[in-house]
Amino acid sequence: MKPPCDEAVVRSGNAVVPCTAQAGRWILAAAILGSSMAFIDSTVVNVALPALQASLHATVVGVQWVVESYGLFLGALILVGGSLGDLFGRRLIFLIGVGLFAAASIACGLASNIQQLVVARSVQGIGAAFLVPGSLSIISASFDEKTRGRAIGTWSGFTAITTAVGPVLGGWLIEHASWRWAFFINVPIAAAVIAISLHRIPETRNSSAGHVDWLGALVTTVGLGGVVYGLIESISLGWGHPLVFGSLIAGLTCLIGFTFVEARVSSPMVPLTLFASRSFIGANLLTLFLYAAFGIFFFLFPMNLIQVQRYSTTAAGTAALPLIVLMFILSRWSGGLVARYGPKAPLVTGPLIAATGFFLFAVPDVGVSYWKAFFPAFVVLGLGMAISVAPLTTVVMSSVGQDRAGTASGINNAVARVAGVLAVAILGIVMVKLFSYSLDRSLTGGRLPPGILQYVRSNEIKLAGLDLPSGLDADTAALVRMSISHAFVFGFRTVMLICGGLSVASAAVASLMVPAKTR
Repeated sequence: MKPPCDEAVVRSGNAVVPCTAQAGRWILAAAILGSSMAFIDSTVVNVALPALQASLHATVVGVQWVVESYGLFLGALILVGGSLGDLFGRRLIFLIGVGLFAAASIACGLASNIQQLVVARSVQGIGAAFLVPGSLSIISASFDEKTRGRAIGTWSGFTAITTAVGPVLGGWLIEHASWRWAFFINVPIAAAVIAISLHRIPETRNSSAGHVDWLGALVTTVGLGGVVYGLIESISLGWGHPLVFGSLIAGLTCLIGFTFVEARVSSPMVPLTLFASRSFIGANLLTLFLYAAFGIFFFLFPMNLIQVQRYSTTAAGTAALPLIVLMFILSRWSGGLVARYGPKAPLVTGPLIAATGFFLFAVPDVGVSYWKAFFPAFVVLGLGMAISVAPLTTVVMSSVGQDRAGTASGINNAVARVAGVLAVAILGIVMVKLFSYSLDRSLTGGRLPPGILQYVRSNEIKLAGLDLPSGLDADTAALVRMSISHAFVFGFRTVMLICGGLSVASAAVASLMVPAKTR
């Protein structure tokens, strides 16, 4: 999911070097391609997960790390990336981000094992933390108030198109070539961005920018990393393992210490004074719950389609198009809801509709039709998100003073990304436990030889990517495959119900903490 408040970050900035119409087209092209590279990567990689899991013989823990290593560094460092651009030059930091992202994408595509892939994805996340805020700040610095609205509309429209087309193209390349092309497709885009930026984008800085909050960035990265490591590795090592227990304690200690750091540094990346606003706290809690649901959904759903329902990767990449199209078409209409009804009504209604969409995803079994089972759920989910995102952005912008709107928007953007990281770590554990429980119950008492049963149990951590041992007769193989598919669907259904509950919780937060009218 594209995070909230991207447009708010652009609107809250000040034009430093207003551009001409011709230069504006080149600046928008670079910003659109740069932003799209990060958006496409996030969606295409999820579609590629089943293929790379099979190719690299990875467990679900390895697959989680492919997603989490990227999201962790992006979520923890995205605010620092914006500060670096203000201090050292927006174009410079943007180009560094694009270069890192492209180099890491090549390393991802060449990875020969899951460990190499995770390291490359970590570097890719650092690059994205420079690239994403850089593309937004370049638009802010280049367009004045008269032209900014049209520039934002152009940027938003084209990034929506690329976000929709990217998974389809990526799925086709994965199906007909290799999962490695999910990363290689970033390279020509990055080359175009670098060429345009060097020749067409002027350098800008913020002369009044404060210091970079390096200590805060270090503490929050170590804190998130420790918590995520402990949660994910608990699946294979167990909660009592010293590495798991120790990393959880260290991570939680750092996250608690982060608040003390931010209260004492001169230029905090998360000013604690913003949280004096009840509506700002409410908007971020709502974002945390709602985008946590989407984080785990887009992690598990491609596995369901490809490994259980036996869809092609092209079809899996196309599956979410109704949601993306609806959000794009209805974005302007949903923005008008705030002026007519205030932000509270849509922020209660939208998440409740989204919850209904998640509940609909909990209904289908194995071997269902997309149009009967998944398409209606995507339409409902897309409608719920379309109603929610624009009012959420409005609440974030209006909950603080105009001079802090950019910082508030950046924080909310980071919260959305961290929510997905935490959801994949926490609900990934739930998914593995439910899968193991259902599969054990299904196979115990059957006619499987003890050796085969032991093999299946020892490989349950691969979820639906579990490879069957060679030498099984056709009937036994069919029985085990069906048991694996039903076990995955059992876990997926339960997680979708939890996602629906998270959406309901976000509606409850809006009801209690979001004002009926914006100031």
